[in-house]
Amino acid sequence: MTDRLKIALVQYNPVVGDVAGNSELARRARAEAAQGGADLVVFSELFLIGYPPEDLVRKPAILEDVVEAVASLAAETADGGPALLIGAPVHEEGRLYNAMLLLDGGECTAWRAKYDLPNYGVFDEKRVFDAGPMPGPVNFRGVRLGIPICEDIWGADVVECLQETGAEMLVVANGSPYEVSKLDQRMSRAVARVTESGLPMIYVNQYGGQDELVFDGGSFVLNADRTFALQMPFWQTGIAISDWQRTAEGWRCAEGEKSAPPEELGAIYQAMMLGLRDYVNKNGFPGVVLGMSGGIDSALSAAVAADALGPERVRCVMLPSRYTSEESLQDAAECAGLIGARLDSVSIAPAVDAFDMMLSPLFEGRNPDLTEENIQSRARAVVLMALSNKFGDMVLTTGNKSEVSVGYATLYGDMCGGYNALKDIYKMTVFKLCHWRNQHFPEGALGSRGRVIPENIIIKPPTAELRPDQKDEDSLPPYAALDDMLDCLVEREMSFEEVVARGHAPETVKRVEHLLYVAEYKRRQAAPGVKISMKSFGRDRRYPITNRFRDAR
Repeated sequence: MTDRLKIALVQYNPVVGDVAGNSELARRARAEAAQGGADLVVFSELFLIGYPPEDLVRKPAILEDVVEAVASLAAETADGGPALLIGAPVHEEGRLYNAMLLLDGGECTAWRAKYDLPNYGVFDEKRVFDAGPMPGPVNFRGVRLGIPICEDIWGADVVECLQETGAEMLVVANGSPYEVSKLDQRMSRAVARVTESGLPMIYVNQYGGQDELVFDGGSFVLNADRTFALQMPFWQTGIAISDWQRTAEGWRCAEGEKSAPPEELGAIYQAMMLGLRDYVNKNGFPGVVLGMSGGIDSALSAAVAADALGPERVRCVMLPSRYTSEESLQDAAECAGLIGARLDSVSIAPAVDAFDMMLSPLFEGRNPDLTEENIQSRARAVVLMALSNKFGDMVLTTGNKSEVSVGYATLYGDMCGGYNALKDIYKMTVFKLCHWRNQHFPEGALGSRGRVIPENIIIKPPTAELRPDQKDEDSLPPYAALDDMLDCLVEREMSFEEVVARGHAPETVKRVEHLLYVAEYKRRQAAPGVKISMKSFGRDRRYPITNRFRDAR
């Protein structure tokens, strides 16, 4: 009977669709774990194909690649080294499963399928996978391992079945994306399952960015008495080897590393960095280009980009018009200097004048209005896209969630871009993040230390500078009030009466609700951006474009 085990937790960054590359990552992890004396190497959910694979997992050609990769990795375990417990899709008898495969002694000795497929928020697993049967434990070198997969531990049934059928420990593979407060939810579920079953738990989570999702790692081990034996770092790749011993009370893990979770603003900033870094790098862009207005949103976006990619891969472009103030020009130049990024300047005045001349016969007799403001924004987008086409850099758009919520953004103008690091960040959080970044240097950042955003950018009233003396609050409620109303309407789906009861004027709530609904068509055409909140636009909150419902009547 086996009385000692060393189990490696692998917190790596797979790429969706790169079966060969992910297989090499698995080999590298196995080699490192072998040097540490590991018996078993545990990977995150669907590691071989990457998570979430969406409809790609239904493509026969990639499933063939997975079969070949599994066979090759399994054959390599005949060397007497550590076994692999690795996530991969399994296609059997016309059904497709999200599975964990145990590779040992040169073959796949067992596999278990995910029983509870999530189908809410960002998850669409019932669309592409079939639910597996209620799982029993697998035998690994004389130890009965329960292998629930991610959502399987969010309810009690799967773990209860594993405990009743003789599992000695729980080994949970996860693809659990980050959002604010998610860590508390994970921990409460894990502790509940350990408490109910009396079994220790290994929890392995993915790290990395995939389109709009980011995975923060933070893998851990809980002993049966609910104490932490090991806590891997958040926002980092790595391997940790847990050391287990069988006792009279069951298996127990020795004390290992215990990394502290980051504070909330630090975690949000790390999520923004990781989402942008992996989107740019995994899609092969040399860098990013963005419009630098001298305002707070573009300043924070540029700082995140420099920290994620390095300042040498960030190109800032000032795009002044007749309404651009000298203050904005100075602020933009100071910010780019602090960040260490290149700053170019291209005046859009000649383009705007040309549009005025081109359109004057059609606009004759009509006063200037929002149309002329939007022409300026779209002229800027043309310049940024030209630079993107010429040099290959991806355009980084900079609108925050407050603006995107109420449509205070120009379609095909300042909404133009390939990615938006601020897409799920409300304006008041933008201010907080700027203060935070000026006081902290994020772990793993490639940008400048110290202050990177000029104080004047943070304290001056926000303005689009598309007409004389324009301020955002000429068109919108104060951002503190607007963000509270949006949090109520978007994140919490509160009723009109409940929002008014928080102290907001009924007419203002009615107007904000109306703006939120009529801007849906714009958001459907917006760039992807990193998910931060419980209700990000696009993946979480899916409202119809054509929609006459209004709660405020």
